[in-house]
Amino acid sequence: MNTTIQEIDGNMVAKLEGRLDTNVAADTEKALQPLYECENQDIIIDCTKLEYISSSGLRILLALLKSSKPKGCHVYISGLNDDLRQIFAMTGFTNLFEFK
Repeated sequence: MNTTIQEIDGNMVAKLEGRLDTNVAADTEKALQPLYECENQDIIIDCTKLEYISSSGLRILLALLKSSKPKGCHVYISGLNDDLRQIFAMTGFTNLFEFK
């Protein structure tokens, strides 16, 4: 699992690559920590190269969403493949997040 964060056009963009499962969840959560400090910025989670997400990975995204909203941030998910989109739909996450 590889996680990179960049500021692009005033947005914070986190690119997730590989499999976000229980084995890498703690490291991924640490890597995303700078996003918790954002204020009044859009946060984009780029899943173009994400192959799989477990419940641990979904929990990380939900925690980020909950901490970001009070700070005036919007969290967007982009680049979901069909399998990931199905996971988001089955868990109800399509009702929680905004998609690009």
